[in-house]
Amino acid sequence: MRLLMWAAFAAAAAGHASATTPLSSPLSSRGYSVLPQPQQVELQPSDFPFASGWSLVLAPGVPANDAAVETLREDLQERFGIAFVSGSARIVRLTVKPGSVAIGTALGRDRAELEQQAYRIELSPSRIDLTANAPPGLLYGAATLTQLVKPRGNSFLLPAGRITDWPDLHLRQIYWDDAHHLEHLPALKAALRQAAFYKINGFVLKLEGHFQFPSAPAVVEPYALTPAELQELTDYALHYHVQLIPYLDGPSHIAFILKHPEYNRFREFAGSNYELCATNPDAINLLLGMFHDLLDANKGVKYVYLSTDEAYYIGLADTPQCREKPAGTPSQLLAKFVTEVAGDLHARGRDVIFWGEYPLKPRDIPLLPQYVINGETYGPQFDPEFHARGIRQMIYTSTEGEEDLFPDYFALPASQRVHAARPPQPHVEENIRAIASSPARQQAILTGMINAGWADRGLHPETFWLGYITSTAAGWNPAMADAGEARESFYAQFYGAQATRMDRVYQLMSQQAQFWKDSWDTAPSESRKPIWGNSARIFDPPQPAKDQTLVLPPADSETDRQRYRLASDNMAVNDELIGLLRENMRRVERNRYNLEIFLSIAQLYRHNLNLLTRIDNAAHAVQAAREDTDKKKAVAELDGALATIRAIQSERDEVLRQVSEVWQRSWFPRVAQANGRTFLHELDDVKDHLPDRTVGMEYLLYREFILPWKNWETKIELERKRLKGE
Repeated sequence: MRLLMWAAFAAAAAGHASATTPLSSPLSSRGYSVLPQPQQVELQPSDFPFASGWSLVLAPGVPANDAAVETLREDLQERFGIAFVSGSARIVRLTVKPGSVAIGTALGRDRAELEQQAYRIELSPSRIDLTANAPPGLLYGAATLTQLVKPRGNSFLLPAGRITDWPDLHLRQIYWDDAHHLEHLPALKAALRQAAFYKINGFVLKLEGHFQFPSAPAVVEPYALTPAELQELTDYALHYHVQLIPYLDGPSHIAFILKHPEYNRFREFAGSNYELCATNPDAINLLLGMFHDLLDANKGVKYVYLSTDEAYYIGLADTPQCREKPAGTPSQLLAKFVTEVAGDLHARGRDVIFWGEYPLKPRDIPLLPQYVINGETYGPQFDPEFHARGIRQMIYTSTEGEEDLFPDYFALPASQRVHAARPPQPHVEENIRAIASSPARQQAILTGMINAGWADRGLHPETFWLGYITSTAAGWNPAMADAGEARESFYAQFYGAQATRMDRVYQLMSQQAQFWKDSWDTAPSESRKPIWGNSARIFDPPQPAKDQTLVLPPADSETDRQRYRLASDNMAVNDELIGLLRENMRRVERNRYNLEIFLSIAQLYRHNLNLLTRIDNAAHAVQAAREDTDKKKAVAELDGALATIRAIQSERDEVLRQVSEVWQRSWFPRVAQANGRTFLHELDDVKDHLPDRTVGMEYLLYREFILPWKNWETKIELERKRLKGE
């Protein structure tokens, strides 16, 4: 539902965007790349050298272990080999002084929160002063100063001048979805610190069964964070002024709970594990107990997400198991549910963020408590009503929704598609436009923004950073220049100055992912249970799920000819992509693992191209055998076809092994049993999340595993026996 809503709002926002192309920012025009772009930049004509030999001076009140101090010392050393010394006449001075940095125009109404994040940098050849009103601003100034360092040959430069900076919106969040995998603790810490470096101050973490809930042990999966580990992660984030925000769904999207026999009595409908009975006090207490477990291991954080996402069926049940219809309309019951659950969480000191969407009606918004925050804007019928109620809202954007393998940062042209489809809207452009031009900027009480990377298709989150960083940069400064400049600044900062043609890398990664998906057909599933309902209605009876598939052997249709022709054409494109990735893995100065993930995905693309080409070759070999009058030669052609089919499956298994090895350097294994716990493999009755389809990493190639290879082989073997007279 949110994907459809987002597409409509993005289109509306486009109509409010300026028709003129923004000019390069003052820093970019001088060869400096900074994300987010600062609000005010006053540059002198000259640059000056910056290297080891400067002293770092801390004003009274700035501790040596402050996050800003760590950022300058560690990041300057790691990125450029620049180290501070004692007693130098050239100094970098860090000062925290309340009220010292005045902020200008900003959309966010929380002026005190905005001021806490403001800073000023005054740069000259012998002295750099970094001043902030509070520690968060000092950290953000340190990040900007680090990003400003520009390599020039074997030396480094900084611009002389002054930068004064503050955020437009005080909350800039990213959604990190660990529902279907779990990173190792060091990988999560690295992600948190990277987020802080780009002035992201909210890290919304969805764990589902990857947390050891004391109150609901049945849901805990083989690998799961302990409460102590979650608190350790929380404290680490807080050190860098990042709120690590727990996220728990309810009443819907909780098959991970309701699939367990211990909790199926709490279902809204007995035949569906998707949604909770919102009128069952014991069901509410189960959910609250799990929230309490998360909050107890997340001390020091201000926010919590009560995800009321896609509560399609609330208020529809009237059965002995769940009596919802008599309790009010779906909209009223959703408002009541939010009020009850959010009230408990608010009493525990949390600001509760929820999704104020369908089936909520504008007329029932006054039933909601004023203290909740709507994690999205919802259009001109809703946003003024939330405003009138005094409910704050956030601008919602996404980097990943339903894409396979890689987000849609670029669109695949229609001429390169097998199936007719409207090209996707590239995420960076759409996110920047939505944040800068959303009608909600005038209609809502905006307090922040969030960029989501949903894990529904099982992508590696390393693929999300371009979207995460550029969208939150627009949340800091919506007047930033165009998407192309934002991307180029990201590449320079994320990978280093030696990276080459990264825009082409991201274009090819995006387009080859779209061809990966488009190159197969879709058909009713014969491998999975049917779907119980969708956003519009409950199915009676349940309807078949959909799977990607290919007809084996292929038919000689125009679609098939286009499929195999494009697969052949894409071989050279894939060669270019893999070549660029390998070259950049030698060149990049940081985030090399990110490119290793990309290379593993590019190998999945290559396997798909090989698969399609080999299927076509095998089909032609079988046809040639049928037409060949030389039986010995015909048998050899059939043997070649069989060998080709088996080679496809052998390559599939090897590619999956290699990809799993790379991904599981940052992830725990996806296994059925570990640590004395067993994973209950039961699919969601409503939502088809690709990673759910298998226990292990096989989901990445699920569509291949369910193809009827054996049937095709058997037909060829029978033909072979006939020719040999067996």
